Amino acid sequence: MELPFGAERKMWGRLWSLLFSFLTATAVPGPSLRRPSRELDATPRMTISYEELSGTRHFKGQAQNYSTLLLEEASARLLVGARGALFSLSARDIGDGAHKEIYWEASPEMQSKCHQKGKNNQTECFNHVRFLQRLNATHLYACGTHAFQPLCAAIDAETFTLPSSFEEGKEKCPYDPARGFTGLIIDGGLYTATRYEFRSIPDIRRSHHPHSLRTEEAPMHWLNDAEFVFSVLVRESKASAVGDDDKIYYFFMEREEGSSSFTQSRSNHRVARVARVCKGDLGGKKILQKKWTSFLKARLICHIPQYETLRGVCSLDADTSARTHFYAAFTLTTQWKTLEASAICRYDLAEVQAVFAGPYMEYQDGARRWGRYEGGVPEPRPGSCITDSLRSRGYNSSQDLPSLVLDFVKLHPLMARPVVPTRGRPLLLKRNVRYTHLTGTQVTTPAGPTYDLLFLGTADGWIHKAIVLGSGMHIIEETQVFRKPQPVENLVISLMQHSLYVGGSSEVIQLPLSSCSRYRSCYDCILARDPYCSWDPSTHACVAGTTIANRTALIQDIERGNRGCDSSRNTGPPPPLKTRSVLRGDDVLLPCDQPSNLARALWLLNGSKGLTDGQDGYRVGVDGLLVTDTQPKHSGNYGCYAEENGLRTLLASYHLMVRPATPAPAPQAPATHGAQLAPDMRLLYVLAIAALGGLCLILALSLLYVACLQGGSRGRQRKYSLGRAGRAGGSAVQLQTVSGQCPGEDDDGDDGEGTGGLEGSCLQIIPGEGTPAPPPPPPPPPPAELTNGLVALPSRLRRMNGNSYVLLRQSNNGVPAGPCSFAEELSRILEKRKHTQLVEQLDESSV
Repeated sequence: MELPFGAERKMWGRLWSLLFSFLTATAVPGPSLRRPSRELDATPRMTISYEELSGTRHFKGQAQNYSTLLLEEASARLLVGARGALFSLSARDIGDGAHKEIYWEASPEMQSKCHQKGKNNQTECFNHVRFLQRLNATHLYACGTHAFQPLCAAIDAETFTLPSSFEEGKEKCPYDPARGFTGLIIDGGLYTATRYEFRSIPDIRRSHHPHSLRTEEAPMHWLNDAEFVFSVLVRESKASAVGDDDKIYYFFMEREEGSSSFTQSRSNHRVARVARVCKGDLGGKKILQKKWTSFLKARLICHIPQYETLRGVCSLDADTSARTHFYAAFTLTTQWKTLEASAICRYDLAEVQAVFAGPYMEYQDGARRWGRYEGGVPEPRPGSCITDSLRSRGYNSSQDLPSLVLDFVKLHPLMARPVVPTRGRPLLLKRNVRYTHLTGTQVTTPAGPTYDLLFLGTADGWIHKAIVLGSGMHIIEETQVFRKPQPVENLVISLMQHSLYVGGSSEVIQLPLSSCSRYRSCYDCILARDPYCSWDPSTHACVAGTTIANRTALIQDIERGNRGCDSSRNTGPPPPLKTRSVLRGDDVLLPCDQPSNLARALWLLNGSKGLTDGQDGYRVGVDGLLVTDTQPKHSGNYGCYAEENGLRTLLASYHLMVRPATPAPAPQAPATHGAQLAPDMRLLYVLAIAALGGLCLILALSLLYVACLQGGSRGRQRKYSLGRAGRAGGSAVQLQTVSGQCPGEDDDGDDGEGTGGLEGSCLQIIPGEGTPAPPPPPPPPPPAELTNGLVALPSRLRRMNGNSYVLLRQSNNGVPAGPCSFAEELSRILEKRKHTQLVEQLDESSV
């Protein structure tokens, strides 16, 4: 397909390719990329606009910023924390109207104090609910910023009401609603990570626990201006052969202090980190009292370390440590912010554990930089959790560890080796997209294999549904979930409700995890490669595999996406045959919409001849096939096919007839004979005209006489009145002479007395009691199909060259107004042929 590209697009495309080619060589240590970056830039197969959504439900209360979501599958409730409010929604249907709500606003006095501190009273001086977790069997625990004076509350889950008293939240919740924050309640203990106070340093803390702990601040900060993104509990003690402890992993960004000559020139250079602590940590006895003794952190890199910003993390299989892995979303931005992209990387827990078991880094005061520690490491190994082996040696808790070990932990929190992605490369690189949040689940297909399915939220309100296939990702579809662009702030999956919940600044959206009925044929069903969808030969429909008892009969091909439909007789209803007729020498457009962004349009004439763009008057584009200067050889049957992944699907078929041009009929001269009038009829017409002229003369003399009479009594004022001017409230039409005065001008002190109160001498129409004129009829609706086969195409997002998109818009006259393949060219052609003679009796789309 030939698509228009400007010089600027080509220039930035070359710059992007050169940048990635240059940086890929030194991006990630380990195995080199075996595929170029452009192959990692997956294109979403389907584009679903907001108007095309189906099966969605919405919730919008009297609040904003629905950013905190907590799903409780057992009670089928979705709990939502917003700005100044909390909501308890039905997980089955969040828009059923039977929700419960709590309004938890900051008082006007608190808002005033917040504003006096220099904070924004339009965004910051409110109570933003940042933390919402299950506390115990009967209560929930919530914390809010409360106009920069954080508060926490234990909420009765059954009645969903606030308590009479609140807890101080300074040690549990951030002041700033925009500050990065993550928190968990584990076995009654509250594990949070953020910058708590206004001018404090970031911290990882444990409260509501007999042994409250926090990170160390001296002689060096363990955390350097950190922004936390995600935290998760991994049950590493479950079925552990060495009696290991459960661990909490934290993912964050922080400012790096001179680790290389490159970063020394950039004092604000920030890097991604992963840190861990042991759940059974009790702190030290004399050293590191009330501080973590198991805190370790390591560098987390994905593709281009110097330009990466961690945006979101999700974990899968956290209950089974042997299979636990993480997915992280990064944005890649150059120093000049001229190019932006997103990357998705996978990290296996075993690789993270290996890094924490490796060598340490040491901060060298003289060089003011971190360097690899080459000295001896004391025993037990610093930063490790208590295991059966340590218990057998008398170390039953962290308080039994030697001072030498604790001193080492205090000065060596950073590991030497970075955590690199699985197989040393990202799974996905997406240009011109900024991912803000992600979540995932594992789906077992009817054939048996299990796949990771991810949902990626963007900064402009779209959801990318993607499946992980080997060393890459296939984006099944992209969906616009918000009418107005806004960042996706949270994502939660409910397997029991088969729903995805999306939190945004304006509302909460509930989407089905799959919409298999969207695929109408077997080919379309398997090409989607959606692990939830399979083709059922018995019903000739694409169905969700979980709803079918005999799952072995279903057709699905996730790995290749093109096998299994050969034996299926019914691959979907064929498209109807449409007839088009056109005069010889004119142009016609045969529309064909490609629903898949990965498909290539193929046009066949009479089932065999392939049509090439630019030859024999054919132009192939995203809108369809344009035939210019039609000739008899262009008549025949046209089929529009979609070629994708080795499969060919018929989308539209036309029968085109080219008719010979009909010459215009010659104009006929007016008849000159047989039109003579009889002499007596001529005399009658003359007499009638003379009578009418006499009547006009008499009327003119009468009017002149009346004017003279009024002129003698009125002086210079010359005004004529016609109709019911004297009737109160009546309608009147008044005629004034041109030489009279307009409103606002006086004539010798005469204000118009005796003329019915009319001022001036301009034409005035005074409304009366008559029935007002009916409003004009509404304009007729635009035709569904215009001349030359042009149809009123809906606005939709279309693909250009596999990676870029162009928005096609339909103007009022039916001609595409936005950038498309034929719009301007077709308009110019039709303008030149405006006076072409058309067939007298046209069919549905003739030209």
